[in-house]
Amino acid sequence: MSTPSSTQPRITSVAEVKAALGDRLVDSFHKDDLWLRVRTDAWKASMRTLRDTLGFHYFCFLSAIDWMPSPYGRGEDDPTEPTPERDMTIRPGYAGGATRLQVFARVANPVTHVGVTVKVDVDDSAPVLESIHDVYAGANWHEREAHEMFGIKFDGHPDLRNIYLPSDFEGHPLRKDFPLLARMVKPWPGIVDVEPLPGGDEAASGEEQ
Repeated sequence: MSTPSSTQPRITSVAEVKAALGDRLVDSFHKDDLWLRVRTDAWKASMRTLRDTLGFHYFCFLSAIDWMPSPYGRGEDDPTEPTPERDMTIRPGYAGGATRLQVFARVANPVTHVGVTVKVDVDDSAPVLESIHDVYAGANWHEREAHEMFGIKFDGHPDLRNIYLPSDFEGHPLRKDFPLLARMVKPWPGIVDVEPLPGGDEAASGEEQ
């Protein structure tokens, strides 16, 4: 019995996935892996199709991402230096995106060992998405975390209580516009108390004297 090449299942799956999702598929990217972006109103239906029609029964994870560059800059920026000019262009990664916030989930077919990452745009002003906890039970906890950290509501979720933060906590810490006050008070450790290396500028100046 011949064994198919390691790339064959991935190549075959691209056409199958696109055909099964139809016009629910907005964009895709395929190189070593397969990334899909589906319509927001077809998020749950798309995930159900991946599970029931294409055999993606294994749920890996669900999370969210804020593509907006931080208005506060990088944590390692030196606060004693002038504020650098910041590029606030939103670049949404593989398979594109039309919004600042996106939810993405990773599922796999345990028979073919093919995995796909599915992305969906979430409205920036009213971040709401259908819950898929009743499609993939493992998504329950992940949706709670995304709700807590990014402020995305998952319609139909049975219990969106916070996992990490107090129930009266204000704000969503993984949004790029959430101020990391600790970094404003104390600079990133890697940019302070740096000793010169042996043979550096100070050593060179000593030799000249």
